[in-house]
Amino acid sequence: MQTWKDSWFMIRGDLRGDKIRLLFTLLFSIVFMTYLAGLMGLLVNESADTHQRSVLPDYLLLAIVPFLGVVYSRRAMKYWSSDSYTKMLAYLRSMPIPLKAVLCKRKLQSVICFALNGALFFGLVYALAGHLRASISPLGYVVFSFTWIGYGLAVTGLYIFIEFLYSGKAYFWLLLLLMLIALGAAMLVKLSGGNLLSYSLACSKEWGLLSPLMWGTLLAGTVSVQLFSKWTIVRLKSRDLV
Repeated sequence: MQTWKDSWFMIRGDLRGDKIRLLFTLLFSIVFMTYLAGLMGLLVNESADTHQRSVLPDYLLLAIVPFLGVVYSRRAMKYWSSDSYTKMLAYLRSMPIPLKAVLCKRKLQSVICFALNGALFFGLVYALAGHLRASISPLGYVVFSFTWIGYGLAVTGLYIFIEFLYSGKAYFWLLLLLMLIALGAAMLVKLSGGNLLSYSLACSKEWGLLSPLMWGTLLAGTVSVQLFSKWTIVRLKSRDLV
């Protein structure tokens, strides 16, 4: 319970901080999510018009959805040049704040970001992709959205691990590697005759709120975040932040 209190105290402190910084974060998130949703909607409509299952929508879902749980702040934008995450950890370690509270704060931030960015991204995709609206009901689309958010949570556990344990430059290259892995996975699905977008839509449409795929990804995401958090805490105790 104390860990949750400490985490919420830090989050409230961030919200009470520099209003200009908060405005920048909000505006950048809106612009970025709008751009990604527009691109996704365009690809979905194009695939429906040509009756071809393109690999690009699958790749965007695999690569982009985990980033819905990221806070797009100036600190995040400067991780390459100034190793801002490491400096933040060094600052927090100098204070009487348990590592569990620091990790809990990061997990709560991810959940909040998934709620806000996810609503914006998936909402805009549904609004822009006419073929998508014609093929699935609003309830089915909500199930579809939660299915992919569950996947995003699963990958977020790994992202948090990398963010807390590696320098800014190493973080960049590891994320690039994960993007390439996502592309490889999307291409393998395509070559095997499958399509992740179509499959997840069909499953959401057929099962609704009882979708085993949705509940499976949400469970896997929750377990992933918890396991990676525990591993991160163990590794952080021996990490040199100087």
